[in-house]
Order: sequence, then C-alpha cells, then structure tokens
Amino acid sequence: MERDSKLIEYPNREEWDGLYTTVSCRRALSPSGLPGIQYALNPYGGCEHGCIYCYAPEVTHVQWGGWRVVRVKVNIADRLVQELPGLTGTIGIGTVTDPYQGAEARFMLTRRCLEILKERGYRVHIHTKSDLVLRDLDLLSSMEGEVGVTVTGLDERRSKMLEPGAPLPEARLRALRELSAAGVDAYALIGPVLNHLEGHEDEFCDAIASTGVRRAVLDRLNPRPELSKRTDRMHVRGSDVALENIRTMLASRGLTVEDAFREEARRHSPCRL
Repeated sequence: MERDSKLIEYPNREEWDGLYTTVSCRRALSPSGLPGIQYALNPYGGCEHGCIYCYAPEVTHVQWGGWRVVRVKVNIADRLVQELPGLTGTIGIGTVTDPYQGAEARFMLTRRCLEILKERGYRVHIHTKSDLVLRDLDLLSSMEGEVGVTVTGLDERRSKMLEPGAPLPEARLRALRELSAAGVDAYALIGPVLNHLEGHEDEFCDAIASTGVRRAVLDRLNPRPELSKRTDRMHVRGSDVALENIRTMLASRGLTVEDAFREEARRHSPCRL
C-alpha cells in the first residue's frame, strides 16, 4: 500500500511496519452507550488483529478486506486537548478498535492520549487484546480506571486461526498478571465464548484465576451476516454451555463474574477486544 507522504516522522519507525494510512479526525471523543463509560476514544481506525468474529466492520460500514489497514489518526491528541474542557466522566479507550494493536508501538497515539488524560485527572476504561499495554504501566498504575484484556482460549494454534494478528493467549495472560501485580484494576474479558472451549473450561478457568485478577466479564458471540459467513466456514459458533460452565467455575475460584455490555450498549460499541 502506498504510504501517505504527509506522514509525521514518528520516533519509533523500526517498531512496526504494517499496512496503514494516515487520517485527520474531526473529533477525538464520541458519546458512548457502554455502561459506566461516557465518552469513547479510538486513536486508530481499522484493526490489524483480523479476528474472524469481529462485527465492527459491519457496524462501521467498512469492507472486511480493508478493515486490517490501520487508519492512524495523526491529530487525535490535539483534538482531545481541545475537547476535554468542561467534560466529566469516564473515557473508554478502544471501544471500536484495539488501542494497543501493533501500530501503537510505532505511532504512540494511545500513550500520548493517556498522558493528556492523566494530566487532567480523567478516569479511563481500556479494552485490549495486547500485552503492549504493559509499556504504559507507569501511567496506568497512577491513574484512576480499569483495563480489560480479552482472552478467548489457551490454544495457540486456534488463536492464530481465529485472531491471526493478535498477541497469543500467553501474552494476554501475562498482561493480566503484570497489570494486577502493579495494582491496576484489571479484569479478564472473556468473549466471545466459543464452542472450542467446551470440555476445556476447567483448564481455562485455572489460567484466568492464576493471573491474580479478581473479576471476569463474559460476552456472547454477536452474529451478523458477513461475520457468520466467516464463522460458519470455520465451524465456529458461540457456546452458552461453555459460557455457563466458565461462569460457575470462575465463581468457585473466588472471581466476581459479570456479563458484558447491555444489548442497547452493544449497538453503540461494535468491537469486542
């Protein structure tokens, strides 16, 4: 893909060289329908993870073929500074695309936004699949907020098929472990709960509990027409059986277990990270 000639010369060019384009956003923040989150902040558009169960492209009207081209919002930090005065409430980071996908290692937009929010005392709620979040422990450990790290299974081979561009399960478990150890309010976002977990719930719950987090949030598969074509082709489906088993097993290990986004909230926040 042709590079944008107006690309800012970021300092970490060697960190990532995926497909991207640069864009200017009109707004940094948008109202959020997620419970407990008043505003959504997404430093990137598109997502290189390529998870087959992602319904964000259909909700945001982006073709699947172009979804993995990352749109780098080069002016988002400046826009954020302009929009914050007078605003109150929690800011959700990564409600549509992962704020710590690989592009963040190079462009550092999420970190810059966190620095701005920390300076002004805002509470944040981050969703990610990436252990890159650990890079920002220096900020997160002294901010008010929480971090949800998505874990969908333990099998590396299956993860590479279902979430080809995302960090592997062990990296996400490590992120939960280190966030928790650093005193960050971290939780495991288990979703979507898929059929490959059936029969492996006990081992999976042991792994989640071993990270030291005290809370887990469960989510179901949210089927949509194009998404269902992908999941059907790979014989993947949601599993209420696995979900209820995981709920019971995690509770027996002392974790608080909650259900993810209300149905009305899901319509406003299309991506599960």
